[in-house]
Amino acid sequence: MAPRPRIPPQLTRRAFSLQEARAAGLSRTSLRGKAWRRIGSELYCWRGLEDDPWKLLSGWRRILPRDAVFAGATAAWLHGIDLDPIRPVEVIVRPNSGLRSRAGLNVRRCQLTPSNVVRVRGLSATSISRTLSDLSLRASDVETLVAMDAALHSRLADKAALARLRGMRARFLATLAEPAESPMETRLRWLLLASRLRAPEVQVDLRDADGRFIGRADLYYPSARLVIEFDGGSHRERLVEDNRRQNLLIDAGFRVLRFTSADLSQRPAIVVALIRSALISSHAFGVKRAYR
Repeated sequence: MAPRPRIPPQLTRRAFSLQEARAAGLSRTSLRGKAWRRIGSELYCWRGLEDDPWKLLSGWRRILPRDAVFAGATAAWLHGIDLDPIRPVEVIVRPNSGLRSRAGLNVRRCQLTPSNVVRVRGLSATSISRTLSDLSLRASDVETLVAMDAALHSRLADKAALARLRGMRARFLATLAEPAESPMETRLRWLLLASRLRAPEVQVDLRDADGRFIGRADLYYPSARLVIEFDGGSHRERLVEDNRRQNLLIDAGFRVLRFTSADLSQRPAIVVALIRSALISSHAFGVKRAYR
């Protein structure tokens, strides 16, 4: 029977560096065992540790240079935007820094001004404006729009702030940004824009003929009275409530189309065709300029 691996208690609470492991009596070879997980160059964690990005980023903070600033999707997550912060961890360092990209870590070099850097729960990150500008240079259009929508929804930025972002691409996407409640709602809206359908309104309060509030539409075409809903993971939990709400909308003269993440990923053409058909049948179809 193989001997049980030695697991120092102090290494089970958070990510740790190779230096900390050696101080606890473990060698690099012992860290290759099944009890441990390598999550970056010379950065490890106990395999039983809950996958917590805060703990991982705190671990990176201890082994990164003092001037390193979390950036890109990592900074966006620190600000509260639902992007992946750790695959890889992204940082910006000074131009003369000796830090290099490695497994789990993407390093960029540039000089940041003090206004570009903020502190989030003790960690240095690029400001929301700098973060969104950087994302527009490296992420896809739709993922950048996801971040911009989330920033508006969380009131991390307003439309005026987005209009001042660096770069033509960032400012173009800023004209499309709306305070969507979820990334998938943004992706659904982007699908419509990319298909040359005119932009729907976002998060609209709907009322019946007597002015009573009956629901809020994820996306809405007012001239067609067409409500478009994205059903996320919580839809099953509130199925009865959603069905009652849909009945009220239909009774008030609204048309309702519902889609899921599977629809967007596997049947996007059908999603567009159904919405286009609904708009045409309501004599409300219109085409705006093409979006990239």
